[in-house]
This record gives sequence, C-alpha cells and structure tokens, in this order.
Amino acid sequence: MNFDVYKREIENWMESYFASKPKNHQTYFEPMNYSLSIGGKRIRPMLMVLTYNMYNKSIEGVLPFAAAMEMIHTYSLVHDDLPCMDDDELRRGKPTNHKVFGEAIATLAGDGLLNEAMIIMFHQCMDGDLKKIKAGNIISKAAGAEGMIKGQIIDINSEGKEISEATLLEMHRNKTGALIKASILAGAALGDASEDHLKILGEFGEKLGLAFQVKDDILDVEGNLETLGKTQSDLNNHKTNFITMYGLDKCKEICKSLTEECYELLSRIEKNTEELKSITKFLLERQY
Repeated sequence: MNFDVYKREIENWMESYFASKPKNHQTYFEPMNYSLSIGGKRIRPMLMVLTYNMYNKSIEGVLPFAAAMEMIHTYSLVHDDLPCMDDDELRRGKPTNHKVFGEAIATLAGDGLLNEAMIIMFHQCMDGDLKKIKAGNIISKAAGAEGMIKGQIIDINSEGKEISEATLLEMHRNKTGALIKASILAGAALGDASEDHLKILGEFGEKLGLAFQVKDDILDVEGNLETLGKTQSDLNNHKTNFITMYGLDKCKEICKSLTEECYELLSRIEKNTEELKSITKFLLERQY
C-alpha cells in the first residue's frame, strides 16, 4: 500500500509551493505553514489521490487539488480552534495557531489558507480543462455556505441545546462529510470517471464521512490526549454528538455497518478499489 508515499508527495507539493513564494513574503506565510506542517493524517487529500489513482496512475495531475483540499481543511481547523468557536489549545499534538501567533493572525492565517487553495485551483484551470474546472467547483461548493460552513453554523447554534437526530446528521453531513465526499468526487472528476461511477462514489463519500465523524466521537470517549493530539471539547462546550445521541455501543455498531456499506458500494465499481477499501478499513480501526 502506497499511503506513506502519497502522503509524502502531498506534503512535498505543499512545501514546494510555499517555498516558491518571495523571500520577503515568507513571514506572512509562516502562520499558515505552521498549521500545515505540524502533522495530520491527510485523509482528505489521500482520498482524492486514491480515487484519482483508480483512473490514472500518474498522480501529478491531482496533487495541486489534493494540496488545495488539505489547505481548506487546515484553515477550517485553525478557525474551529479560535476562542470565539471551540477555544481549543491543542491541535495535532501542538499548540493551536492562535496560541502561537495570537487570535488576529490565526484568523488571517485561516483566511490565507483558504485563498491560497482557491488560487491554486484557479491556476490549474487556466488551461480550460473541464475536468479541472469540475473538480474545482466540487471542492469550492463543499467548502462554502451550503457545505462545510453550513455545518459549522449549525454546530455553533446547537451549543448548550439538545438537538434532534435530523439536526445532528445535517450538521455532520456538512461540517465533516462535505469535504470528505468532495475529495472523493474531485479525484474521480479529475480522473474522468463516468456519471455512474460518480453517483456510486458520491454515496460512498456520504457514508464514509458519517462513519468518520461517528468514529471521531467514539475516540473522544475512548482515546487519550497524547494519542489524539487534540483536546476533547464537545463536553466542555455542551454539544450533542453521536455518543450522547446513541450511546457508545450503538455508535460502534453504526461505524461497522457504515463501513460494510462502503465496501459494498466500492464492489459495484469495475475498477481496482483495493486502496479505497484499505483506507476505509483504516478509518474504522484508527486510534487517532
């Protein structure tokens, strides 16, 4: 399995991108680089690369979009950690961005990462390739006001309240699931997947995104600070999550069932889906 190779390729692309900036501008990019370089599983860009790899074995064409996705995800974490949101002190085992650079610079670092991601995707689309334009559109919509942002707004508005199952699912379908699904669909679009495959992969992405969040909530109960590398703030912020909604045992059942459904969906695609199945298995069994 080439997960480590893919991860290194994604990280090398991001490092090279920021290293190419003018030397007298490097100070401006330091807070962005801080949050990008302190680690992370790189799940979203990895899903994009693995999906693309089903259709095209040369991954150079997907790397800019994969890097852009990781920048968007990291920007969302920087902003999530701010005192006005979750007020977290640790992320990926290191002090959160605002603890190092201050709240104002952390806010701007998140803004910068989002805009750099868009710059990268627009630059890739300058050749008029409709596959790239489609991928950029998928990613932008997922990050926007009817995607991830919508989920974050529901999350903030739900603090200190007992919310319904439908609201909980809607929140995480957008806050967490939107970028996961978009990563898969963008990789498929760049690989010129058929509409039938895009439909199946869309269903796969929705189920995987939900399983990912349920597993995160399980780890917030069963994991520890050293392994997770972040503080567990849901209880402190009085938030409803899947554990409070269903209980620990039921959540484990849901996670396993969703994973089986993911395998079944992938089995419908007449391509080599072993890498996607492997990362699906990893996400079920992970401890961080």
